[in-house]
Formats: sequence, structure tokens, C-alpha cells
Amino acid sequence: MTDKKALRVRDYIQHIVAAIERIETYVHGYDLTAFIESTLVQDAVIRNFEIIGEAAGKIQAADSAFVQNNPQLRLDLAHRMRNTLIHGYESVNLVTVWNTVRNDLPTLKHQMAALLRA
Repeated sequence: MTDKKALRVRDYIQHIVAAIERIETYVHGYDLTAFIESTLVQDAVIRNFEIIGEAAGKIQAADSAFVQNNPQLRLDLAHRMRNTLIHGYESVNLVTVWNTVRNDLPTLKHQMAALLRA
């Protein structure tokens, strides 16, 4: 990876970590019921998923070798989720969003933080 590509990828990884941290802040103390009842929190969480997905797409565009060397990151899924949230906004499944927050974001945050430490 060239230095320029590495810097761009690093920036995008930092954007992903920051978005995850914002989501964690927004849902702190919430359960699924509270999340479904709060359109304000839903909007904040969904916006940050869009940021995660956009950054994932930018990583894929900036450095395909990085993507190939890190298949565990599943950047393709993050980017597809972004597209679903933006283009399929009228049919967003809030339970799926919530489950992604609880089940997938902690792993992604850990993986991204490890890349930043490397």
C-alpha cells in the first residue's frame, strides 16, 4: 500500500471508529423497546451507519489490496447496509438496525481500533 493510500485508509478507519462511538453514546441505556420508541435516536444511529458504510466504500475504492488482506472487516456489508438505509429508507427494519448495533458494531470497533494501533 502506498503511503498516500495508507493515510486515506487510516482516515476512513478513524471515521468509522468515531461513528461507532457516537452510536454507542446515543444508545447508552437503551433497550430495543426504547430504541423503537425514539425516532431521534433512530435517526442519529442510522446517520452514523451511513457514515460507516460510506467510509467502508471509500476504503474499498482507495485500496483494493487492503480489502483483500482484511476480509474479516466485511466492508462490503457495511457499504450495502449504507445503501439500504439511504435508498430503502421507507422500509428500514429497526430490529435489524438494533441487532447490528448490539451484535456487530463491537467487533467492528475492535477490528478497526486494532488496525489503528498497528
